Amino acid sequence: MLLLAFDTATPAVTAALHDGRSVLAESTEVDARRHGELLMPAVDRVLREAGTKLDAVTGIVVGVGPGPYTGLRVGLVTAAAFGDALGIPVHGICTLDGIAYAAGQAGLAEGPFVVATDARRKEVYWARYDSPRSRVTGPAVDRPADIAEQVTGVPAVGQGAVLYPEVFTGVRTDPAAPVHQSAAALVALAVVKLEAGEDFLPPLPLYLRRPDAQVPAGYKAVLPK
Repeated sequence: MLLLAFDTATPAVTAALHDGRSVLAESTEVDARRHGELLMPAVDRVLREAGTKLDAVTGIVVGVGPGPYTGLRVGLVTAAAFGDALGIPVHGICTLDGIAYAAGQAGLAEGPFVVATDARRKEVYWARYDSPRSRVTGPAVDRPADIAEQVTGVPAVGQGAVLYPEVFTGVRTDPAAPVHQSAAALVALAVVKLEAGEDFLPPLPLYLRRPDAQVPAGYKAVLPK
């Protein structure tokens, strides 16, 4: 087993390689505007650090969001291209599940907790968990004030919780608390799911809302006479 994982659904452009026993290499850069520029160099770095090549990879793991349209599609298109070119499976995992699993690895999520990421437009993508491997609500996108009754006082991790501490009053500020996605946690979760024979999500985007760019309504078509 040699799994290549990456996720571009948060400001972190993150990639990792796992051999079924441990993470061999990981690369993460946080830049919300350069997903397309940073992903392939990140993949190259982890392959080089692990001393292997892309054609040795036996499976792709990709975060399917939720996330903003532009960044999210970079990872999913790349995953589809790799899977098609190499003839290997592409496994989709909810991005919030990867952050939840990272919180569990850090020992910060033993009971009910919330994961929230920045959805922009003064909104968050969020989900509630009973444990790092058990999502019980979501994912959803909402204004923080609209979900205050559900999240106030509940332990929380992720950039969305950090941005709105007046609502996510249980936000964990521990140095080990995950803020963005980690491909190392995402691929470690994938290994656990594969060993347990669990299903994955299809490698399709969880946008949860319409993209910003839309065809304008009421425009006049100009046709030749």
